[in-house]
Amino acid sequence: MPLDHPLNSLGFAKPPSQTRVVVAMSGGVDSSVVAAQLAEEGYDVVGVTLQLYDHGAALAKKGACCAGRDIHDARRVAEDMGFPHYVLDYENTFREAVIDEFADSYLAGATPVPCIRCNERVKFKDLLETAKDLDADCMATGHYIQRKMGPRGAQLHCAEDANRDQSYFLFSTKPEQLEYLRFPLGHLPSKDATRELARKYGLALADKPDSQDICFVPNGNYAAVIEKLRPGAAEPGNIVDIDGTVLAQHRGVIHYTIGQRRGLGIGGLADPLYVVKLDVDKKHVIVGPKDLLTTRTVPVREINWLGDDAFDSKTERHISVKIRSTKPPMEAIVRPLSATTAEIELLTPEEGVAPGQACVFYDSDSSRIFGGGWIWRGY
Repeated sequence: MPLDHPLNSLGFAKPPSQTRVVVAMSGGVDSSVVAAQLAEEGYDVVGVTLQLYDHGAALAKKGACCAGRDIHDARRVAEDMGFPHYVLDYENTFREAVIDEFADSYLAGATPVPCIRCNERVKFKDLLETAKDLDADCMATGHYIQRKMGPRGAQLHCAEDANRDQSYFLFSTKPEQLEYLRFPLGHLPSKDATRELARKYGLALADKPDSQDICFVPNGNYAAVIEKLRPGAAEPGNIVDIDGTVLAQHRGVIHYTIGQRRGLGIGGLADPLYVVKLDVDKKHVIVGPKDLLTTRTVPVREINWLGDDAFDSKTERHISVKIRSTKPPMEAIVRPLSATTAEIELLTPEEGVAPGQACVFYDSDSSRIFGGGWIWRGY
């Protein structure tokens, strides 16, 4: 094959038919479209779906990704498009790497984001290694994010459609993983465009609803899942003000989150009170006025840096950060303390910063993502 063969759509200097790509298929519309599109383009597609739950387990809710119905839907897409499809049992891996940490973090008073850990520890680690074992040239997913080539290698960029952008959940992608990964949907203008492609390829699931909430948390009821995973964890205690005065009793710290106002059972006060801190050791839910939720300083650890230069304590960086998946990035100053820890100064104070959430770094002047880390101490 000549060395000057033009690059195919996945960036390889060879025909699609000679390019093997493993597609991580959750059974949803997005990953199904990726698989169908690559198969239509003539790539050597291998579909892989992870079974993350026992089909009879109460943890999985109807419509959750990687559960029974979705496995069936992924298999049907593979059959219709004519490429092989495999289901891998990752139940134990998922429980150990994601669910157990979720439960333990919640019990410690944090607000974890298990979807990030799933991408980091399961999909982009174990599944990616499986793709390499299958002699694939790359692995493709249905995430809404973009991979662009820069002068020093692959870069991570936000999706074209800001409403679908999933950069908050993918900040921990390592540079070497980014070299191997592909995200064919990141450039699309909207989810409607993805569904239109599904109809073009004749996929029966073109109008299938998106998954909502955390896949193993039915109806967003975190506390119920924690009680199932850790029986007896919801021990009662006191709701106290910042001076330690007991205002009411609660039925378990796991039922509360930083910034919560409703459902505290302390109505009738002159001014509204919010949860400002959770003291797990004392079993205290600490409440106070709204201004106590506001902070400018956010400590971050376990930083994954995706910039071109080294992340060290000598360089103060003016970038944008996102501390919630649903809010736009805000201007900030990052002051590195080590290769993996930093103090973030928000130029505009933010309410309800909670330990266990992610702090994702963005270039203020472009769509590039510089990585991020984990917020580790509450305020």
